[in-house]
Amino acid sequence: MAKKVKKKELGQGIRALLSNMESEESPEKQKEVVRELSHTVATISLDQIEVNPFQPRNEFDPKALEELSESLKVHGVIQPITVRRLNDEAYQLISGERRLRASKMAGLTEVPAYIRLANDQEMLEMALVENIQRQNLNPIEVAQTYQRLIDECDLTHENLADRIGKKRITVTHFLGLLKLPPQIQTALKEKRISAGHGKALSGIDDLALQLSLFNEVISQGLSVRATEALRKKYTEPAPAKPAPKTSLPDAYKDVQDQLCDHFGSKVSVKADGKGKGQIVLKFDSDDELNRLLDIIEGN
Repeated sequence: MAKKVKKKELGQGIRALLSNMESEESPEKQKEVVRELSHTVATISLDQIEVNPFQPRNEFDPKALEELSESLKVHGVIQPITVRRLNDEAYQLISGERRLRASKMAGLTEVPAYIRLANDQEMLEMALVENIQRQNLNPIEVAQTYQRLIDECDLTHENLADRIGKKRITVTHFLGLLKLPPQIQTALKEKRISAGHGKALSGIDDLALQLSLFNEVISQGLSVRATEALRKKYTEPAPAKPAPKTSLPDAYKDVQDQLCDHFGSKVSVKADGKGKGQIVLKFDSDDELNRLLDIIEGN
């Protein structure tokens, strides 16, 4: 349950955590606070959040922002942004500027957020990696944690895979779940479908088709393998059928045999049944070619 952050008022649990970090506590206590904050989501007023002046990205696709804004009006912000606490009434954005802008466009007044403290980089990374090892995380929680490690700890997919002992492709597949529409992400959160189902559905670019197949998976209780087969059926072109072999009429076969005997080499006669065709005389070397030319020239 998110704890609302109002002006001059934090949720009691988060206030206590921040107070502990600001007091002269031992490094062990500080690690415990960061570990707790790493998976605590607060709800923060938009007017308390300032954009990071060092944000490297400053261009956003207006159409994509508008589409995200419309989605947020219906579903709200699913993936929390990340902010750094400046004081009791101010936070600075670390990651999620696109979601923040779209939230303002949608007329929202508050957003869910992870709160970071100053200079807690190493402890945060340790806490997030530790959080991934929990057995009861749903696929979206795992994917969100991977994304946080990449955004906040400046890791590549390869670096992250090394940190958590997974294959790089596994990391990439989980991150792909965050691009799925809200309906499918909710099903993953509620564990009505598995990460394997999500991976299969994430390979579909057409949103309407993606949601249609998702509904079919839910209604029919399809397995991951059946879901992958269904995706291939609708997204991969059917293999081209080989051209039917036409049988050569007996008269042409006789001509073909006579030519083979005459040239002492393989000859192929092709005919279309309308009096048109071709004769293919094959050779394997220059010497063989010269021999055939001598026969043609009558030498």
